[in-house]
Amino acid sequence: MNKNNYYSLFNFRFIVKKVTIETHKEHLAPYFKSLNEEWLKRFFVIEPIDQKVLSQPTKLINEGGQILYASIDGMVVGCVALKHHGQGTFELTKMAVTQSHQAHGIGTQLMQSCIDYYQTINGKKLYLESHSSLKPAIKLYQRFGFVAMPTPFESDYQRSDFYMEYIK
Repeated sequence: MNKNNYYSLFNFRFIVKKVTIETHKEHLAPYFKSLNEEWLKRFFVIEPIDQKVLSQPTKLINEGGQILYASIDGMVVGCVALKHHGQGTFELTKMAVTQSHQAHGIGTQLMQSCIDYYQTINGKKLYLESHSSLKPAIKLYQRFGFVAMPTPFESDYQRSDFYMEYIK
């Protein structure tokens, strides 16, 4: 391969669009449900606990939690929730990025914003439940300081077989 052909293989451009992260507002509630249902249907099934949490985002907020949304050019493409379980204990839950926008750093930005929010409110404990087959998600969690541990309680989720806690 000559030098010009070699360089032409790498003649491409990245178009980087600004991701906006915002906290929950009532008009964003349908995205919380639709984004999560998208990935749940692709990998698992929607369980009763999913239906309960996804259909009541205002309850999650009223109980001391928060939902963060990622949008690009006004289009919501991802979300993550912090569910408050009392005494400063939060569960990182319902993280989803629409399939067409995955592997573009949006999950990373949501995670950073979620951790920042958790620290701002002086959370005491942050944990998550996942499934061991979701390797890219687990790697993301590990990059942000989550460590796999034995599950200290019986999960509400049938699919959950992997527990992690955030170690500051």
